[in-house]
Amino acid sequence: MIKSSVSNCPVPTEQQPLNEYEELKSSWLFRDCTLNWSEYITKIAIVWGLSSIVAGPIAAASFAPHKHTVQFILSSAAGASVGVILVLTRLYLGWSYVRDRLMSPIIFYEESGWYDGQTWTKPQEIVTRDRLIVTYSIKPILQRLQISFAGLAVLFVAGTIVWHLV
Repeated sequence: MIKSSVSNCPVPTEQQPLNEYEELKSSWLFRDCTLNWSEYITKIAIVWGLSSIVAGPIAAASFAPHKHTVQFILSSAAGASVGVILVLTRLYLGWSYVRDRLMSPIIFYEESGWYDGQTWTKPQEIVTRDRLIVTYSIKPILQRLQISFAGLAVLFVAGTIVWHLV
């Protein structure tokens, strides 16, 4: 955790947006978004491969692989993509939450439980610092995730076209 640079910050350390960002950036799932493109795609492919362990037998039950090979491959690939969509959605929601907390000039926090919420207005230098972090660190991650969703959409459309041609 990073100690607050503001001496009178009432927000508990673990609820300060900068610390939430640092924690997210170092967590095992969310740090994959910060990797270079080839490593990131490899991680997504691993998720797809693990999802295909479940999707493959389900597709095989619907389309016998030796009789309906194309349908089996397409339905298995689409089924495995569900796992990827779930992971990408979780990543997008997590990064969006931290982005929103960093961008906001007013921070909601809880002192000791859900029943005693408070707000704190960030000083201007903290607002500026946090917005720079969003601009140069979080926006590229969110754009990468959006590109990933778009890529999946293109693959689904291509799979649908192939399905109807067969």
